[in-house]
Amino acid sequence: MIVKPMKSELISVGFEDLTSPEAVDGAVNSKGTVLVVVNSVCGCAAGAARPGIRLAIQHSKKPGRLTTVFAGFDTEATAQARKHFAPYPASSPSIALFKDGQLVHFIERHHIEGRSAQMIADNLKLAFDEFC
Repeated sequence: MIVKPMKSELISVGFEDLTSPEAVDGAVNSKGTVLVVVNSVCGCAAGAARPGIRLAIQHSKKPGRLTTVFAGFDTEATAQARKHFAPYPASSPSIALFKDGQLVHFIERHHIEGRSAQMIADNLKLAFDEFC
């Protein structure tokens, strides 16, 4: 009940909900650009991460594929996604951008906490301009 509306904030704007390790691997290892969002119930996800991500994907350049896993809910999918984030430690929320299966940009929780949605969006838009 609590997670569903938080998931829908991203799914309703085109994010694919990855709920299995196989789905994560298929997305991350695909050709092109893939955004993987580790969503969560925390306040910084609600106040900065999800709104910032929604702003960022309105940019003229954006990843070809938008995906999300939910920490603490889709535990196996989240664990699999985090394997692809090395050397970064597990954190939620977090945002990863892959290009042709390679991690090219990563935003950790400590880069989300205390920042505005606009700051998150601006960070992502710069990455989209460079890699998408």
